[in-house]
Amino acid sequence: METTQARLFQAGTLKFEIYESREAAGKAAALAAAADIRRHTQGGKDVAVIFATGASQFATLEALTSMKDVPWEHVIGFHMDEYQGMSPDHFASFRRYMREKLVERVPIKEFYGVDGSSNDPEAACRDYAAKLKAANPQLCLLGIGENGHLAFNDPAIADFNDPLDVKIADLDDECRAQQVAEGWFPTLADVPEQAITLTIPTLFRVPKLIVSVPGSRKANIVRRVIEDAISTAVPSTLLKTHPDATVYLDNESSSELGDILAAQHK
Repeated sequence: METTQARLFQAGTLKFEIYESREAAGKAAALAAAADIRRHTQGGKDVAVIFATGASQFATLEALTSMKDVPWEHVIGFHMDEYQGMSPDHFASFRRYMREKLVERVPIKEFYGVDGSSNDPEAACRDYAAKLKAANPQLCLLGIGENGHLAFNDPAIADFNDPLDVKIADLDDECRAQQVAEGWFPTLADVPEQAITLTIPTLFRVPKLIVSVPGSRKANIVRRVIEDAISTAVPSTLLKTHPDATVYLDNESSSELGDILAAQHK
């Protein structure tokens, strides 16, 4: 599977690759993920991988699950979050998303879903945290929210030194509005106000991050990730400190970077 030539640049330790289309960026991210999975499963070993959901992952997961040489039989899957109180069969459920976009498409060895419909959400958090710790994920596919969140760590509740690995998060209005704009819910009132999410330290313990950020709605936050100081006001600015993170952009999400690219390529 080939991709078109990328434009490359860097902010801190954070690498960026820009492609002409959402599909090309998704293929490039998928190729990087597949290569890392193959590297970790040499000799028949298993590897744990954290997957993100949402519109940002459509092209990446489509490309990754279409590849014929990914050793899925050695992959133990996790995902990042689930709405609190949501049935796994709800249209917007991330467990449903993972079933349809991943688990039912490939022969993955095992997949652990976040139990958003548990009667004891605190216990569900602890249980998922224990499973993650035991599996020790080596790769994470993720996105960046329009408000800069990572997983559901919105600015108001993001904690770079969070003592928890998995927690119940309050979702801010910008985050909830994004879910409506992407078509997951008909109105803001329909979007749950809480979710179970992996915390930022949990994500940053993963050695390799593959960050898919397509679409015009992400153009402003991409620029802010590059230019803003590292702070929880834009949680994804912390990506500039991760030792091995790459952001895959398309022509739309990179549309506000013209002057930055020109300055870097003088």
